[in-house]
Amino acid sequence: MFYHILILCMGNICRSPVAARMLQAHLPDRKVESAGLTALVDHSVDAMAASLAEASGLDTTSHKARQVTVEMIRDADLILVMNEHQRQRVSELDLASTGKTMLMGRWLPGQPSIPDPYKKGREAFEHVHTLLLNATAAWAARLK
Repeated sequence: MFYHILILCMGNICRSPVAARMLQAHLPDRKVESAGLTALVDHSVDAMAASLAEASGLDTTSHKARQVTVEMIRDADLILVMNEHQRQRVSELDLASTGKTMLMGRWLPGQPSIPDPYKKGREAFEHVHTLLLNATAAWAARLK
């Protein structure tokens, strides 16, 4: 069973913290956390991402961005990343973790990558939010 799930993106302020809250809501008995490969350490969730999360009933107010570490990667049972480049970055940090690193959008038809909405408009954030809702629901169905 995948008890400890780590969700990664780049800055840990848009995609991964919101996705972690979404997946945690589906899987309350699991440990779901997030980090960034180039984290904006100690920053809160981006205001647009936080607004969309709140509208979906998710609380991101306590989030503080953090940099992923090799220890975090090794401790996780499953690592979910937003694109193939990030999967490769995890492999560079810890080759042994390659097999447990998967794309967040793996189960989305025709959309395995989740684009970065950072510094883009509301439409980009809404698109990504919808992708994350669908991706976390799909993962939750497979992890239950």
